Amino acid sequence: MQLIDEFSRFYTDLQSMQVGHLQNIYAKDVEFIDPIASHNGLEAVKHYFSKLLNNAKFCEFEIHSKEATGPSGYVVVWTMRFTSQRINKGKPVAVDGLTVLRITDEKISYHRDYYDLGQMVYEHVPLLGRFIKAIKGKLS
Repeated sequence: MQLIDEFSRFYTDLQSMQVGHLQNIYAKDVEFIDPIASHNGLEAVKHYFSKLLNNAKFCEFEIHSKEATGPSGYVVVWTMRFTSQRINKGKPVAVDGLTVLRITDEKISYHRDYYDLGQMVYEHVPLLGRFIKAIKGKLS
């Protein structure tokens, strides 16, 4: 589907992304959820992306697959790579995840990201990171 391809292009080139371009892929009443927060409505999503792009020194997505889950649903599997002074002292971080999308009237009306917040944040906090990695090692 053309919208899913546009969505993929948008996320694989976030550095040149224009926040105003979000209205081309997201519905005005979009529900956007990730492990950190929920954002309801296009204006809230625009605000979220503006803040995100100001804090990230570098961010890119590698899209691994895009699968239809029904007439209006898709799952997109990805790896995000980013650097941020707030996380891991600016060293690169890679996070694996997936996005569940629902399309209504040729716009994305529902976007939910699933990823390991520990892989993204907690494992990079000096003492906490060692503790989490030790727990994961014992569980595996």
